[in-house]
Amino acid sequence: MRNVVAALIIALAPAGAALADLIAVEIGDADRGAKVFRKCSSCHQIGPDAKNRIGPHLNGIFERKAGSVEGFRYSKGMIRASRDGLTWDLERLDAYLENPKALVSGTNMSFRGLKDEQDRHDMLAFLRSFSANPQDLPEAAPTAYEREVELPPEILAIVGDVAYGEYLASECLTCHQRDGSDQGIPNVIGWPQEDFVIAMHAYKRKLRPHPVMQMMAGRLSDEEIAALAAYFKDIE
Repeated sequence: MRNVVAALIIALAPAGAALADLIAVEIGDADRGAKVFRKCSSCHQIGPDAKNRIGPHLNGIFERKAGSVEGFRYSKGMIRASRDGLTWDLERLDAYLENPKALVSGTNMSFRGLKDEQDRHDMLAFLRSFSANPQDLPEAAPTAYEREVELPPEILAIVGDVAYGEYLASECLTCHQRDGSDQGIPNVIGWPQEDFVIAMHAYKRKLRPHPVMQMMAGRLSDEEIAALAAYFKDIE
């Protein structure tokens, strides 16, 4: 069905219109996609002030060569895919969002994927609005970057005690791997402190759905979360 819609769009389009731009018009709902993107926002940023975090920023992702963001340290799997010519077009982005490890074996991305097709298409529409020539698209107006949970500045400003964080981390490390490997449980090693704090408070407020993490985070004070964030940021 999607191919039929794309064919109709192409047939009715002005001469010389780019295929990627045409298909982008009917990808999905960018406003809803901004909400779906919250699932990714602990690792990726997008928008005017976006920076590389655990994952690379996603500005300009459409038609970008894989593994090409300057200053970001990619996995060997992603570097290999880049050398093999992987470029993030609509089809490959959709496949990667559905199952990252199926498209790029050895990727460090621990996200299990979006199985719902509409969720993927809506988020792709959102991502497309931050790529080349967005003014040509109906969903082009950039949506403000949203964190999973907005925290008061005083919480984000807490300086965590690394030694105390190491003491608290013993329970975390019964599941999460100290070497940063992903064995079905997301990696927490090397997280930027702000991202870690936001994620833990999202669990604490039950905005993230994992019941065990909700229970664990619910027992932690703001100072304890900051201490864990400080410890995991630079753990060796």
